Amino acid sequence: MDMARIFCPFFVYTFLGDNVKKVLLFLILLCLPFSVQAFSSNAKAVVLMDMDSKRVLYSENPHYTQSVASISKVMTAILAIENGKLDKTIKVGDEVLKAYGSAIYLKVGEKMKLEDLLYGLMLRSGNDAALVIANNIAGSEEKFVKMMNDKAKELGMSDTTFNNPHGLDEEDDGNISSAYDMALLMSYAMKNEDFKEIVKAKYHTVKTNKNTYKWKNKNKLLFNYKYTIGGKTGFTKNARRTLVTAASNNDLNLTVVTIQDGSDFSDHEKLYEEAFNSYKNYQILNSGSISILGEDYYKNNELYLKNDFTYPLTDSEKETINLKFELEKKRDYKNDDQVGNVQIHVGDKIVHTEDIYVKLDKTKLSFFDKLKNFFTNNL
Repeated sequence: MDMARIFCPFFVYTFLGDNVKKVLLFLILLCLPFSVQAFSSNAKAVVLMDMDSKRVLYSENPHYTQSVASISKVMTAILAIENGKLDKTIKVGDEVLKAYGSAIYLKVGEKMKLEDLLYGLMLRSGNDAALVIANNIAGSEEKFVKMMNDKAKELGMSDTTFNNPHGLDEEDDGNISSAYDMALLMSYAMKNEDFKEIVKAKYHTVKTNKNTYKWKNKNKLLFNYKYTIGGKTGFTKNARRTLVTAASNNDLNLTVVTIQDGSDFSDHEKLYEEAFNSYKNYQILNSGSISILGEDYYKNNELYLKNDFTYPLTDSEKETINLKFELEKKRDYKNDDQVGNVQIHVGDKIVHTEDIYVKLDKTKLSFFDKLKNFFTNNL
């Protein structure tokens, strides 16, 4: 744009009518350089993650750590599902007498199935349910906390230390974690069908030997946002509001974690909408047999992948995908040996590496190959 075009509209501005002024001002603003950050939230820390690929689509302070309150019950729930029997009837013990804060108001001697305790844990954030579950699964709260930390380490949650099964932080430091780690945990837990069934429930009713319970999920997004498939709320005076949710639309399975966010439900919905409008999920690798152009070292056998791989991409990113195959020319190899890998590049960044395996096809082996394999396997 030359200098005359910049200054001329401003010079004649005062001589124009009001309507023309508005149009002209709009056109001038269009010409001015500015940047827009599409994703935003009011949180102290936030992560928007694709649950399948673990790609972070948006974050602010993703590794900031603090007490995360009751969203840590996601870990309590998934451990109970993986290590217990959902149809087992549990008798409530004296451990509930230590419970305070949010509760489902269990009574000593009350009998409830583990599955129903999990509904009370996740829909109503029952701290008493958390203590009963921990004691039943591990034998004590201390042993259950060790299971929580072992699982966190297994999942790569390097920002996380669990101190209890419920998330309260007045008597100890609470459960310390980050938005990133809690997104990893939610991504893992949502792969479990029993967990998914529980956290997507809007209501749950259960009758015990002492009471009849009718619970409504505290996760408002389940009622207000149609793509929501689960989540967990959290609050303490120390942690402030914490929230983890999950949403799915058009093959995109996403989770959002916010820490210290007074408008968390609306922020989660806005982040999901922006992501669903900006990204599509692409199947980049298919499990099974693969063909590599120009590869002839393993031509008498079959090269294959064990896993599919999908990845969320914007329209512009889609044009920058490249696959780089690296094969090791092994002199001796057995059926199902790993013989290389394929790297997926988006632009100049490697976003995933998948191993390549070989399957021996004895019908295609030459006489000399069969002879070599005979001596390799029998000497």
